[in-house]
Amino acid sequence: MTDSEPFARDGRPVCGVCPSLRLPGGRFDVADRPSRDCPFDPATGHRVTAAGIPVCVHPERVGLPAAPYATDSLPLPWETPPPVEADEVPAWVRAALDAAPPEVCDDVIRQATELLLASDPATDITAVLRAALG
Repeated sequence: MTDSEPFARDGRPVCGVCPSLRLPGGRFDVADRPSRDCPFDPATGHRVTAAGIPVCVHPERVGLPAAPYATDSLPLPWETPPPVEADEVPAWVRAALDAAPPEVCDDVIRQATELLLASDPATDITAVLRAALG
């Protein structure tokens, strides 16, 4: 994924006015649901914040947890650094892979594998990943 490719190019079931159809991840916010805080703006074709930031209002469709990604310059779930503690890796893997586009999934799994093996070289990586994704 490049910084210019639309986030929803991989067939995510988003609305026809979703900013993810035109903008890359991180260039729009995701809200829990439609609200008066992010009204539809006919000029841009998106719901927007008071500051004019495009907003997706269906996190379950776009595949991103609700967060002010563009407003606060937050990293996307798979861009968040992996945790330091091995017991926190399964939750991080799950959150990252749930949102990640296909081309970054290998990198998420590689990072998790490296962290787990550094913590305990005898770790059954497959078992940890199954538990995280099961």
